[in-house]
Amino acid sequence: MSAIIYRPSRNAMQSGKGKTKHWVLVHERTAARQIEPLMGYTSSSDMDTQVRLKFNSLEEAEEYAKRQGLAYRVQPAHQATPKRSVYTDNFQHDRKTPWTH
Repeated sequence: MSAIIYRPSRNAMQSGKGKTKHWVLVHERTAARQIEPLMGYTSSSDMDTQVRLKFNSLEEAEEYAKRQGLAYRVQPAHQATPKRSVYTDNFQHDRKTPWTH
């Protein structure tokens, strides 16, 4: 059984950084999903994929994986670059493209 340790990125629909400070450990899928014939739901017999564990640091997540005997891989954390914008820049006389209404 193997796991992935990563730090979630910011939600694209919001400007806040909520839920991006923790590291998450998820188990990789070991069984394929199948379509349930009666209702058409997608299901799987792999229950470990439903577990998401949150940790305050990468070291804690790695320590947990080693204690449990999990093979794991770490995805590097993505650091967003802040994009600064100033309202008055819309009205500068030396803009590359003219500002119109």
